[in-house]
Amino acid sequence: MANIVKHDYTISKEDRNKKNRHRSLVIWFTGLSGSGKSTIANKLEKRLFEEDINTYSLDGDNIRSGLNKGLGFSREDRFENNRRIAEVAKLFLDAGMVTITAFISPLKEDRDQAREILGKENFLEVFVNTPLSVCEKRDTKGFYKKARAGEIDNFTGISSPYEAPENPDFEIKTIEESAEEAVERLFDLLQQKIKFNE
Repeated sequence: MANIVKHDYTISKEDRNKKNRHRSLVIWFTGLSGSGKSTIANKLEKRLFEEDINTYSLDGDNIRSGLNKGLGFSREDRFENNRRIAEVAKLFLDAGMVTITAFISPLKEDRDQAREILGKENFLEVFVNTPLSVCEKRDTKGFYKKARAGEIDNFTGISSPYEAPENPDFEIKTIEESAEEAVERLFDLLQQKIKFNE
């Protein structure tokens, strides 16, 4: 872009990681509405926080009530919503944080874009694999009922597609394990990824 020159600051991401004694990373949760993304993300953040890992969570509903409140659910708005989330996560990555994102991010193209923005070495895709029938039965926010009644347009899984990751970095099948069990499995992987206390 014209008339913009990036300023390089003295303190780098690597400096912050060294001070924190762990690598920064973005953990990108994807799954249908009601799949359990936010619940698991919240439990994971608590687990990491207890281990003195610097963390921050970005959640779909929270971001849409602030930074992205002007965006709807059209294809174009979803793409921009996803792009902004990835760019914000990149800032937290540079700040030395283990950043947890919990967004439907329904299309492969959008998740690939996030991976490109963040760098594949900094991006861990976690697929919360919960069948649509289970999500719809839970319907904790009443969205599926409204979508079935035609009251919500472009609702993922009903009137808008969800492209499940074919090769996620980590998969959680919520009908086979509890949120607590999934968090412990993911925590074990993260110990290798972010090199705790090194």
